[in-house]
Amino acid sequence: MFADLHLHTHFSDGTFSPEEVAERAKEVGLSAVALTDHDSVHGCRRMKAACAEKRIEFITGCEFTVEQGGHELHLLGYCFNLEDVNLQVALLKYQEVRRNRIHEMVVRLNGQGIPLKIERVLELADCEAPGRPHVGRALVDGGHCSNLDEAFRRYLKKGRPAWAPKAKMSAAEAIELIHRAGGISVMAHPGIT
Repeated sequence: MFADLHLHTHFSDGTFSPEEVAERAKEVGLSAVALTDHDSVHGCRRMKAACAEKRIEFITGCEFTVEQGGHELHLLGYCFNLEDVNLQVALLKYQEVRRNRIHEMVVRLNGQGIPLKIERVLELADCEAPGRPHVGRALVDGGHCSNLDEAFRRYLKKGRPAWAPKAKMSAAEAIELIHRAGGISVMAHPGIT
């Protein structure tokens, strides 16, 4: 049995729809997948339906950006109740945090003489949980960078001119949120700092 339990769709920083991700999972022979978009569960119902059609086991998930001991970590939540009110409230809050961060990054880019518009970034993102890759795509789309690697290297990485910090919940808060919604929590990509 092969599984991929850390997948993103266009509902956060991925490029494919839930249906396209399920199709690709079937093509490569996966038996189970989890959708773990950043701060969003908007694609979970569609992904579940697409996986059911392809006889792939689907696991509900989400990726949270958290802080522990002054370090940013990513935490995955699995198998939680999508209807949990506390979870929904937290996701709405952190989607707003993401939009505010994108606005701050655009302001910083404008200060660097790059006439990027927040509306263009959000149009390209077309989701509730926009992130730095969407700013990068807007930089490429506007001819300010030749590719995403250049956009991150020149402007978007930590310490670069357009980087802006993101408010995060503590790891303990995220773990409690996931557990109270009936899920389990796992650290994403351990070993990467």
